[in-house]
Amino acid sequence: MFNRTLWLTLATLAGLAAGFAREWLLVAAWGAGGRSDAFLVALFLPEALRMSLATGLLAAAALPLYQQRNEVSRQRWLNGLTPWLMLVGLLLAALFAGAAPFWVGLIGPGLQPAASAEASANLQLLALCAPGLLLHGLFSVPLQARERFVLAGLGSLLFNLPAVLLLASLGTATQPQQLAQSCLLGSLLMPLVLLPAMLRLGWRPWLWQGGNTAGRELLGRVGPLLASNLASQGLALLERLVASLLGEGAVTWVNLARKLINLPLIALMALNQVLLGMMSARQAGERLKLLHQGLAAATLLSLPAALGLIAASPALVTLLLPQQAGGSPLPTLLAWFAVPLVFGAWNAMLARFAYAAGDTRLPLYCELLGSLLNAALLAALPRFVGLPGIALATLCGVLLTSLLLMQRQGLLRQLAWPRQWLVSLLLLGASAWWLHPIGNLWLQLGLATLAGAASLGALALWLKPWR
Repeated sequence: MFNRTLWLTLATLAGLAAGFAREWLLVAAWGAGGRSDAFLVALFLPEALRMSLATGLLAAAALPLYQQRNEVSRQRWLNGLTPWLMLVGLLLAALFAGAAPFWVGLIGPGLQPAASAEASANLQLLALCAPGLLLHGLFSVPLQARERFVLAGLGSLLFNLPAVLLLASLGTATQPQQLAQSCLLGSLLMPLVLLPAMLRLGWRPWLWQGGNTAGRELLGRVGPLLASNLASQGLALLERLVASLLGEGAVTWVNLARKLINLPLIALMALNQVLLGMMSARQAGERLKLLHQGLAAATLLSLPAALGLIAASPALVTLLLPQQAGGSPLPTLLAWFAVPLVFGAWNAMLARFAYAAGDTRLPLYCELLGSLLNAALLAALPRFVGLPGIALATLCGVLLTSLLLMQRQGLLRQLAWPRQWLVSLLLLGASAWWLHPIGNLWLQLGLATLAGAASLGALALWLKPWR
C-alpha cells in the first residue's frame, strides 16, 4: 500500500504543484483584484467537476461494479458506458455555457458588472472542458482496478500545465480568453495520455452494446455519491459567494488558501485511491484492518503538515507573494484552513470503508448533515469574524460528518479517535500560540520545519501505520 501510495503521491504532487503555480502566477500577473476574481469564478464549475472526479466520484461507484465482472464483460461494460458519459459531458457543457450569466451571478454576486461580463465569456469557453474530464474519469477505473494508479494520477498535472506555461511566458500580457483556452487544452490532454493503455485493455467505443444496462447500474451507485458531491461543491460555491461579498480580492484569497492547503492533501488523496482499490477486493474483516492502517497513516500525513502550515503561514506568504504580504489576510486564513485538514482526512477514509462494501448511501446521509451545519455557519460566522469564519464553519461540518460516519458504521468503540483527536488539537493549538506569531521569517521557517519533523517522527513511533 505504501509503495503504491508513494508513486501516486509523486504524480499528484506534480499536478497540485502545477495548480498552485497557476494560482500564484495568476496573482503575480493580474493581482488580487476584480480580473482575477472574474476568472476564478468562471473556472469554479469546471474545476469542481475535475476535482470531484479526481477524488473518486466516478471511481468509488464504478470500481466494485468493474471488479465483479470477468475480462470480456469488463470490456463490454467499458465500451457501453463511453457514449453515455460523452453525452453527459456535452449536456453539462451546454448547461454551463448556455446559462453562464446565471452561474456567474450565483457564484460571484459581489463582482462588478464588467467583471461579471468577463467571467461569463470565460465560462462559455471553459464549459467545453466537461467531456474530456468525464472521459478521463472513466479511463481511470480499469487502471485503478489493476492497481495502476500513477498514470491516472497525472490528470491534474496535464490539466494545469498549459495554463502554467502560458502565464509563465506571457505574464501580465496574458488575456483571460487565452487562459481559458489553455485550460481547455489541458482537459483534452488528460484522456489522450490514457488512450494507448485503454486500447490495450480492449476499449472499443464503437462497440457499445449493453450501454443502457451498464448506465442504469452505474447510476444506481453513483446517485448518492453525486448528491454528496453536489452538497460539497455547493459549500464551495457558498464560500465563493460569501467571499465575494466581503470585498474585492476576497475570492482570490480564499481560492489561493485552498490551493495551498491542497498541497499537503496529495498524499491523502493518493492513499484514499489506493485504499479503495485494495478494500474493494477484500472481505469485511480484512477491510477493517486496512481501515485501521489507513486512518493511522492519514493522521501521520495530515497532522505534521497542518502543524507546519499554521506555524509557517506568515513566512510562506512573504516568500511566495512578497508584494501581497503586507496587510494580507492570507496567513491567518491559511492557518485556520489547516485545522479541518486533519479531521477531514478521516472522513475520506471512513466513507471509502462504506464504498468498498457497496454502500454509497450511508456516507451521503452523514455528509449531508455535516454540510447543512457548515452552510448554516457560513451564513453567520463570516459576518462577525471575517474570512476565518469560512474555515471555522468548515471545521464544524467536518467534525460532525466524521462522528456520524463512525457512529453509523459501529466504529466509535473500534477506533482510537478520542486520543488521536486530542493530540491533534493540542499540537495545533501549540503551533498557533507559539510559532505563528514569530516575526522573523527564517527563524519561523526553521522552527516550523523542526516542529513538523519532530511531530512526524513521534507520530510514526506511536501509530506505526505500517503494521
